[in-house]
Amino acid sequence: MLAIMGGTGIYGLEAIETRDEIHIETPFGTPSAPVVRGRWGGHDVLFLARHGHGHRLLPHEINYRANILALKHAGATQVIGISAVGSLAEKIAPGDLVLPEQYFDWTRGLRVASFFGDGIAAHVSTAQPVSANLARWLADAASRQQIRCHRHVTYACVEGPRLGTRAESRFLQQAGCQVVGMTNVPEAFLAREAQLCYASLGIVTDYDCWMEDPAQHVRATEIFALYQQSLDRAIAVLADCVEQPRPEAEAEIRSALSVAILTPEAAWPPSSRDWMAVLRR
Repeated sequence: MLAIMGGTGIYGLEAIETRDEIHIETPFGTPSAPVVRGRWGGHDVLFLARHGHGHRLLPHEINYRANILALKHAGATQVIGISAVGSLAEKIAPGDLVLPEQYFDWTRGLRVASFFGDGIAAHVSTAQPVSANLARWLADAASRQQIRCHRHVTYACVEGPRLGTRAESRFLQQAGCQVVGMTNVPEAFLAREAQLCYASLGIVTDYDCWMEDPAQHVRATEIFALYQQSLDRAIAVLADCVEQPRPEAEAEIRSALSVAILTPEAAWPPSSRDWMAVLRR
């Protein structure tokens, strides 16, 4: 089943015919919001507001583990996350859409980034952290809608909540990043640990602060103004997607844990067995 993780400004989707709300309490705490289960385009879909209703949670306050586990528990096999990003490349303009396919983690290790530890050792491969099939599905929909969308983009995830300095912006450029945001890490990596196919649809709101012209430097009020204007493009891409056949879930993603867990199952802590069963579905 497809799940949509709504970012800034997306706390629900009117196009989804809601069937019910699933309130899930996970061993890792409470998700940002209840999981909405409904129908869109004749297909079952799930929806979760990443920042909570009314945007209550800053990026570093989001319980990423609870969100991913709640979606997996509700039946998700594929996840599309929507988020605002700043551009580090002139050709990627405010108002464009991007499909990150690589990640550079600059969150400094302050966020809980794995389900594993505390008795279970596992190391999932994230060399290719995004589902190529989902990314292609989104790119094809953007093309049909004649919406400018950039593929093969590297997303730098920063800790926030402050906006970056020019030195940081230029450093990330030199590291090979084309966009910067605050929420896709550890979300993308936890999705892989949960054997979920994941892709992110980014809405470009600004040029961050690397340009010489101070008038181009990012400001929070301008981010949200342009983001709201661009939301319709992202929703048009999703609406096109749900009318098309779902892409195949890659076998190597759906079985990622089969080659990642080092601790024998007999040695797992008893408290882990229920949530491990969910991850391994």
